[in-house]
Amino acid sequence: MDAYLKQRAELIASERALRPGHARIQQASEAELKAEQIVRKIRADEAHSIWHSENPDFRALFREASKEQMAEPNDDSARTTADEWGVEHPEVVNLFPGMAFLTARKIIENTKLYKIVQKMPKGGILHSHLDSTVDVDFALSLAVKQPGMHISVPEPVTANNVESILPQFRQMASSFKADATDVSHAAYAAETWVPYAAARQSFSSSLGGPAGFDAWVRSTMKIDPNEAYTKYNSHRKMWDKLRNTFYVSNGLLRSIPIFTQYIKEYFWASIADGISYVEPRVNFLFKAMWSAEGEQNVTHREFVALFGRIIDEVKAELKEQGREGEFVGAKIIYTTIKIITPEEMEWYFDECIALKQEFPQLIAGFDLVGPEDFVKPLKYYAEGLLRFRKRIDDLGLDLPFILHAGETLGDGDEVDDNLYDAILLDTKRIGHGFSLVKHPLLMDTCKKRGIPLEICPISNELLRLTSSMPAHPMPMLIAHGIEVVVSNDDPGAFGNLGLSYDFFQVLVASEVTGLLGVGVIARRSLEASMLEADRKAKALASWDARWAEFVDWINKEYGHLLDK
Repeated sequence: MDAYLKQRAELIASERALRPGHARIQQASEAELKAEQIVRKIRADEAHSIWHSENPDFRALFREASKEQMAEPNDDSARTTADEWGVEHPEVVNLFPGMAFLTARKIIENTKLYKIVQKMPKGGILHSHLDSTVDVDFALSLAVKQPGMHISVPEPVTANNVESILPQFRQMASSFKADATDVSHAAYAAETWVPYAAARQSFSSSLGGPAGFDAWVRSTMKIDPNEAYTKYNSHRKMWDKLRNTFYVSNGLLRSIPIFTQYIKEYFWASIADGISYVEPRVNFLFKAMWSAEGEQNVTHREFVALFGRIIDEVKAELKEQGREGEFVGAKIIYTTIKIITPEEMEWYFDECIALKQEFPQLIAGFDLVGPEDFVKPLKYYAEGLLRFRKRIDDLGLDLPFILHAGETLGDGDEVDDNLYDAILLDTKRIGHGFSLVKHPLLMDTCKKRGIPLEICPISNELLRLTSSMPAHPMPMLIAHGIEVVVSNDDPGAFGNLGLSYDFFQVLVASEVTGLLGVGVIARRSLEASMLEADRKAKALASWDARWAEFVDWINKEYGHLLDK
């Protein structure tokens, strides 16, 4: 039996040596090893004390937290019932670490482990879509304050359609005179533009007045738990809901006065969550944005220049505060949507090259986006992409493809096959790569070439690719030696702002991955970024210093728990 146990231990150790945290543990300092023990103890303790549906203390906590989630601040018109949340029957909830995020969010926020993850230096966000990266309430607060922001709806808002009708936003000139002020009045003419602030103030009292208006507009831009887990009970339905959030926010965020403040908020909120670099995907499908005077004449060139100026402003403010190391900066991944023809795509190729030539420090790469199961596959654009690749190489530009692929449950269909095309097109990273585990040869290729996957755990769960984090393929990918980074995809719509929620879900879903393991993943995000070599070295040195401070903080704050 002794020989068997020895062989068993050696087999487990050999297999786990493939995980990123293993080698890190071998090189860890005493302080890091202690912090690792502390985090593992807290995780184990909370798995029993919190993530346990038979625990009466938890039932009370779940009931209280669920009631808080049923209504956002200042929302007196929440329509979700207690039964839909399981508030009156918490004993029926199947409770476990890494469970459905929106159901568990308030509980997560009450854990010691989450408070630790919040303090962790996260590195960079390498997969997020800029038009869904900021808290919806913040974006709507900008709309109220912007005099030229208007709203329209296809028909008057009533109690019968308030849960399904979608508003549109548009920036109007100061000279524009609206014919109406109330989108909930029976006399409202369809698609008439109404000042946003006036529409909010005059919203029918039967629908909740201004608070009801806020709840309605907010609901069109966010996904709530009832929608995620009951109403939209398929991958297709959830994608339809997500696309609707982009449909609504499009007009709001194409207003330069609002987008300017929106981008700055994105940077500051990321910094507050320990994120030092962002590489958002920016949708350039619409060829112009709205100026403060309601003219659709703000070019992409002007937008990119504005993006760069905002980076400089944030860096300058941080420098004044003595916080320079907290933000390395940002780059844009140029994207358009896989709904246009190959001929139309040529315009975007030309513009991307022109922007890269003028703003080499701001354009990180190129991607084609959209819900993979419902748009054109990569092979549809392959001929143009190959020509585009040759032009880039001939010009000597550092403009890699950073392609979405494998965000699907398919196996061998043309959507799943996007993985082959992404690799053949020499993608620098793969966005999502959820279905890669079905492809042993492609996994081996990614491992040999060092192609990282941009994993978005909460997005994958909410879009019904997986039911929970323990069922996610990420641990399998890691075990096969595939490089991964953690990202948040569309946090404005999903409610997973920053990276703390996603890292929490990763940490609680594996007994193998500990503090040092998620630290390796966080640091790797900077290594896998499109930062120039000198800036990357500086970013990594800053991350290392912040990590050491973080480890010391864990030991001082929670070291006493090892004595229990």
